[in-house]
Amino acid sequence: MPQYGPGQSGRGELTMAMIHLGGPPGTGDGPDGLRLHVQRLSPPDGRPPTATVVLVHGLLTDSLASWYFTVAPDLAAAGLDVVMYDQRGHGRSERPGSGYRLETFVSDLERLLAQLEITTPVHLVGNCFGGTVAYGYALRRPERVAGLATIEAKPATPDWLTDISGIMRRIVVELVAHEAESLAWVTAHRGAHTARLAKSAARLVRTTTIAEDVAASRTVSEERVRSLRCPALAVYGADSELAGEDGWLRALPPGTRTVMLPGEGHSVLAEAPARIRGLLLSWIGEQGTAIPVAAGLKGADAS
Repeated sequence: MPQYGPGQSGRGELTMAMIHLGGPPGTGDGPDGLRLHVQRLSPPDGRPPTATVVLVHGLLTDSLASWYFTVAPDLAAAGLDVVMYDQRGHGRSERPGSGYRLETFVSDLERLLAQLEITTPVHLVGNCFGGTVAYGYALRRPERVAGLATIEAKPATPDWLTDISGIMRRIVVELVAHEAESLAWVTAHRGAHTARLAKSAARLVRTTTIAEDVAASRTVSEERVRSLRCPALAVYGADSELAGEDGWLRALPPGTRTVMLPGEGHSVLAEAPARIRGLLLSWIGEQGTAIPVAAGLKGADAS
């Protein structure tokens, strides 16, 4: 059983831990002994949670902080048990030299929920690559998923692999072969904070096999993805490259509610957190989870 350290959040009780994943649960994916940094927000005032939401962040420049400083506190305030974690190689989690295929990230999520002794179905929410991880878990353990919400994400179809492989090749060139020039440009055009994130991403790419591993991930067919029957929400910035792709809707599970947010790009979670919060609270409430009406309406009406 993991040991948590206490903390405080204005809209929920915060606990933190390093979780030792142990051995893989029969999949053979991933090295033994990995430790992941986990934060958990429970409803304030000791109220029992009405459901568990697991938030999965994106690749390279991302960490659980992207959730903590956007929507996580509001989800906890609405009565939800909120689990966030730094994926392998990211944030405060351990950084092995190899082992970064998509299926290994999925195994990490599977083992993490087992270590946390979460046995009831969860609402999975994934941003970008985290959404692809969430799709992978839903396909592997559909009985454990109450609902699947993704932000700027696609399932791991062959088209996804082509896209992500090209992105990783470009990152290797920009953040490794020409790191100094790239970081100088980011600092000048995106600011010091984004430059720090880019520097951390460059270190991850330079010191591990993540670029090669992600590009060697297993894929699933569109037919396999469309076999999913859990409630699904897919949110995109209407101005993002992903929203402009042809034919990507056919790779989503049937019945997926697709929302395009006008005026937003790929970084919609960071740039429009109130809109994302409103969508998530309303959607989770529709799955039979008790969500205060005021919480849902406040988020939905914000811009």
